[in-house]
Amino acid sequence: MATVENRIASSTVFAVLISVTVCHLINDTLQALMLAMYPILRDSYALTFGQIGMITLVFQVIASILQPLIGQFTDRKPLPYSLPMAPAFTLLGLVLLGLATSYEGILVAAAAVGIGSAIFHPEASRVARLASGGRYGMAQSLFQVGGNIGTSLGPLLAAWVILPHGQASVVWFGVIALAAVGILSGVGRWYSHHLRPKNAARPAPLVHHNLSSRTVTLSLLILLALMFSKFVYTSSFSSFYTFYLIDHFQVSVKDAQIYLFVYLGAFATGTFAGGPIGDRIGRKAVIWFSILGALPFTLALPFANLFWTVVLTVPIGLILASAFSAMVVYAQELLPGRVGMISGLFFGTAFGIAGLSAVPLGYLADHTSITFVFQLCSVLPAIGLLTIFLPGAERMKAA
Repeated sequence: MATVENRIASSTVFAVLISVTVCHLINDTLQALMLAMYPILRDSYALTFGQIGMITLVFQVIASILQPLIGQFTDRKPLPYSLPMAPAFTLLGLVLLGLATSYEGILVAAAAVGIGSAIFHPEASRVARLASGGRYGMAQSLFQVGGNIGTSLGPLLAAWVILPHGQASVVWFGVIALAAVGILSGVGRWYSHHLRPKNAARPAPLVHHNLSSRTVTLSLLILLALMFSKFVYTSSFSSFYTFYLIDHFQVSVKDAQIYLFVYLGAFATGTFAGGPIGDRIGRKAVIWFSILGALPFTLALPFANLFWTVVLTVPIGLILASAFSAMVVYAQELLPGRVGMISGLFFGTAFGIAGLSAVPLGYLADHTSITFVFQLCSVLPAIGLLTIFLPGAERMKAA
């Protein structure tokens, strides 16, 4: 796949970047609708926190297993026209979720949404990089911010549409999925056109480094540990924050969704900052701050009143979100030419960690309290201290 990346023009193709960013927004909005429906589903089907965690597990783990495999395959054999299949599977999941009459039906719907996510992220992330013109941090951040804006919109749409109109109304959002199918069909045509050698621009050489394979492996393991700290914590928010607010502060479901939007909106804002800043000051500095910097705020949150809880979620979201784009690009630079595999691995790991952690966190909440879960997760950003062992910019320079 390195030869494909080399053949793309060096200028940034903003129309393509905006297209995959908009589709990332749509993709993650539709996925977030399912997560935002958890309070509704809990009341309708008398679900425990453990069962709610299982819904997250099915969705996230299917996505996490398939994404690295799809990414590794498309590194060798690009599939430009696979992109529209992603929102098609998400559409199927929404229809199944809207029509579900049992817990098992909800799990099947979650699986379909997970397949859609697995297809979308590796190839769409690759297209964003290929259209970046070498501005990899900016492109990855733009792509990521689309997804995080979508994730933040899910709770609002659930509060304004699904809460008053019921579970079946989620099917209405299938129209947006159909729009994504059309947009990604156009992106697929651009991608396919640029895969042809006669349309290729002058190659841009891959940047290699002097790092040993042992150092590369250790660095990737550190990045995965940092992702563990980030995504277990964010999983506690995406799956259980609304319940924390409802149970701890007795707010309404609608208000809890709006407060969740505040956190997710801050998260989306922080996402865009990480990549461009990393392009300028170095990705290790961004990674260092974006994990460890959230620690004072996460430690304070479980002991705050409602007002300060909402306020604290803003710096937590801003700081934690800035990490992911920098980590993905840093990992891509560790393994030049393995863009699809790295994208699939990191997006897949993110989904897998979030999914696998949701079930034990849910059962822990059932047997202790939702407050205890947030107290336990508050120390996770301390894992950011491992960043000190990552190679600095001077060791990442070209050989």
